[in-house]
Order: sequence, then structure tokens, then C-alpha cells
Amino acid sequence: MKVLQSITLLSLFIMLPLISFAQSTSNNDEQEVLSVLDDFMSSFSGSDPVGHSATYHVPHFRLARGSMSNWATREDVVTAHIRIFDNLSDTDWHHSEWVEREIINITDTKAHVATRVRRFRDDGSEIVTFESLYILIKVEGRWGIKFRSSFL
Repeated sequence: MKVLQSITLLSLFIMLPLISFAQSTSNNDEQEVLSVLDDFMSSFSGSDPVGHSATYHVPHFRLARGSMSNWATREDVVTAHIRIFDNLSDTDWHHSEWVEREIINITDTKAHVATRVRRFRDDGSEIVTFESLYILIKVEGRWGIKFRSSFL
């Protein structure tokens, strides 16, 4: 009986640090993913195409309104977002905010994040709320958005 207790205790001493390490690694990745999404939204709402492009991994893909957009380079992202910000200003858009973000699956190199986004006018009235799925990947130690699919 004492041998069994000793083995059990030894197993716990070995496993607890490993479990703790795995959880902290996952929590760190989750924090980094959410930080990228924070930067994405703040640069989008700030109409900052260069800062916004830094949140992507290219090539980047977006499926929305029945068509697929593909930006091969960061320069493509910047050029496209200059146009996107101009078009949004024609709709009375002022800024966008996350309503919800839920990491639905994550590994050490890929994350799926279900989101709900709301766009606002300058007076605070709502333009639209929509849901999107973001797929982020970690390349050379950096998380970035690789794919988005929006119900817009």
C-alpha cells in the first residue's frame, strides 16, 4: 500500500508542473491572439492601413458578401484598406467595436476565433452588427490573421 501511495505522490509531483506549464503556454497564446485582434480593431477604427496590415499574415483571405478577397502582400493590404476606409466614410461609419470574441479552438500555431462586430456612426448610433470567424496562425513566433469569413 505504501508503495502505491509513493508512486501516486511521485506521479503528482511530476505531472503538476507539466500541467501548469501547458496551461500557461495556452493562456499566453490566447492573450497574444486577443492582442492581435485588439490591434486589428484599433487600427481599423483609426483608419490606419499600415498599422492594420501589421495584424495580418499574407497572403490573407477574406470571404464576405459572397466573394473571396485575397491580399498577397502587406502592400496589397494597405492599398485595399485605403479604399475600404474611403468607402466606409461614405456610409457614415465612424468606428467599429468587438461585441464578442470567443476562442473556439487553439493550438500553439493556430487559433479559431468567433466574433461579433458592431459598426457605429459618429453619434454612437449603430450601422450594423455581424458575425465573423477569424483564423490566426503563428509564424516565426508572431501571431497574425490569415483568414476571415464574415456574415456581412
